[in-house]
Formats: sequence, C-alpha cells, structure tokens
Amino acid sequence: MKTPYWQLEETLLEQNLKTLAHIKEKTNVKILLALKGYALWKSFPLVSKYLDGCCASGLHEAQLSHEHFAKETHTYSPAFKEEDIEEIAKISHHLVFNSPSQFKRFSSLAKKHNPKLSLGLRVNPEYSQAPVELYNPCGVYSRLGTTRENLEILLQSEKVKELEGFHFHALCEQDSLALENVLKAFEEKFGKFLANLKWVNFGGGHHITRKGYDSDKLIEILNNFKSRHPHLEVYLEPGEAVGWETGTLVASVLDIVHNGLEIAILDTSAEAQMPDTIIMPYRAEVRGADIAHKKAYTYRLAGNTCLAGDVMGDYSFDKPLQIGDKIIFEDQMHYTMVKATTFNGVPLPSIVIKRLDGTLEVVRKFGYEDFKNRLS
Repeated sequence: MKTPYWQLEETLLEQNLKTLAHIKEKTNVKILLALKGYALWKSFPLVSKYLDGCCASGLHEAQLSHEHFAKETHTYSPAFKEEDIEEIAKISHHLVFNSPSQFKRFSSLAKKHNPKLSLGLRVNPEYSQAPVELYNPCGVYSRLGTTRENLEILLQSEKVKELEGFHFHALCEQDSLALENVLKAFEEKFGKFLANLKWVNFGGGHHITRKGYDSDKLIEILNNFKSRHPHLEVYLEPGEAVGWETGTLVASVLDIVHNGLEIAILDTSAEAQMPDTIIMPYRAEVRGADIAHKKAYTYRLAGNTCLAGDVMGDYSFDKPLQIGDKIIFEDQMHYTMVKATTFNGVPLPSIVIKRLDGTLEVVRKFGYEDFKNRLS
C-alpha cells in the first residue's frame, strides 16, 4: 500500500474492549468512548458491542455518536453556543455544563427540546496528579469545571432542581491509585451533594488497557464508591485506553541527508500527523529500532514539512536505511487522526483497518480536495 497510512488492528482493539468489558462486569458501571481521543467510526460496529455509548465535546462529536454509535450520547463543552443547544439536546442523553452560568442560561431551553434529557455539571475537585501541566484540568486557574465555591451560586437558584449529575475529569494516562486520590478530594468537596443526584461521571484519563495497570484496584475503588452511594449510576469515559496500542502509522523514507548526522526525511509529519509527540511531548516507538547509538546505524527521523522542528527523534537500526524503506510508528491510533492537519499541504495518511478475519480494508484515502475544501 502507498504510504503514509494508519492501520488499525481489530484484534488488538477487541482485546482492549474485552478488558473494559471485564471492568463493567465486575462493577456494573457504564463505560463510554471518549471521541476526543479516538473517533475512527468505521470501527464503531465492533466498539459498540462492548461499550455503552460515547462522550462528545460538542455538536459535531454528538452527531457522530448519534449517527454511527447509536447508543448513549453524553455531551460536554467548556461553553455551548445558544444556536447549538436545540440539536445537541435532541440527540443527547446527558448534557453536562461547565459552569453555573451556562447551566442557568441553557438548562430550561435544553429540557424544552428534550424533556428526557439528564442535565449535569462538571465540577473541579481542585486536585490532580496529572504528569504534565498542559494536560492538568484541575491546575491553578483552570477554566474546566466548577469549584465548590462557585457551585454554591447554583445551589441558591431554582435551577438546581434540574441538576441530576456531576462530572469530573482529573486524570491523564494514570493508574487506579491516582483515581483513588482524586475521588477522595471529590467526595470531600462534593460528597454532601450526591444524595440528590442520579449519576456521577468519573471522566477519562484511566489507562486501563496499559500493561501493568491495576485493574483489581480499579474494581475495588468503583465497588466501594457504589456501596457508599448505591443510588448513583457511575460512568467512565476513556478514549486513549480504547485505542491504546491498537495500530500504527506507516511511512516511507523519501531521502537521506547528512548534516552532522544522518537525517531520514519521511513522507509523514510529526507536526501534522503525530502532534502529541511534540505537544505532550513523548517519543514514539519505531518497530525494529532502538534509542540512538544502541544499534549500528543511527538516524534522525524527520517530517516532510518546512517546520524546522518537525522531527520524530533519533533512532538506531541494525542496517542502513535506504530510500523507500518503511518506517512503522507504533501506537498511533489515539490522539492522531483526531488531531491531524494538512499543514504545508502534506496529505493526510490513508486509513486502513485489518479486520478480525485478517482482511485489509482501506476505509479512507485523502487527496487534494480534502486539503483545498477545508480552506475556503
């Protein structure tokens, strides 16, 4: 196949889904797919067999959930536009507001369009162990979620009778112990309000499918919480854990130049197609490669844009690289397609799915029209 392309392995995806299904079975919680991290909707027929629905970050993700997942849709945004409320309300099961002001402004309007809609508020426990401040939703001056102090404003309003759930999100690629600590802070600040609610959403960032994750601890935490609050429905909404280590980004070497070291220019881009390697940052694993100078031949892998910093990193190989060689970046399903751009006119990778029966299906190719039509 022509490179570059993303390739999803459905057998690996199903392994993750079975792990999540095990958590559901042992705790009776519901698990949603966070579309912000993984939204490859051509795989939804498989995902929807195991998970309960999707959490959306606005109108477009809610539409995708409604049209292609067709189970529960939970929609949250830091701020909603009035013109979107009607359509969002009609296709959502839960609608979560970020602030008391948004709740008071739009709750009645949303219920008017969908009387069965359950309304919630995102709260900020003001505690997190997020490893990177950029990804810390509970950091100082965070705009995400309502503090206990600001919640009191809503509780003084008649609108409070429409509030049925709390949502919090404080994790980032973390284990169950981090959830236990966050949950303690959450209950200390907001526990006294839970008796009047119907549900609590524990958000995302749970790295449940990562090797070494303590699933037994998670099961214990969830069951203990449910024993303290048996009337509450509990939700988790992982995104990265669904797509974790389920596929690759395959690229080709276009040229090799020398400037103090060997530099292999690829037909993909860290900036445009692997942005989290720069933003997080993290180093993507390359199949068959190691750290620089560990093996016989070391190369800097670089992208095909004019950005000087469009670099994946330095890797060593057993044999010299040749023009045309394939470079396979591991674990490139989550936070890649959802963030990819056509910066510099670099074409988006095709999307390939290796189905459960072993067949390869090219589900999407991108070309000039995709680049042109998003600009005007």
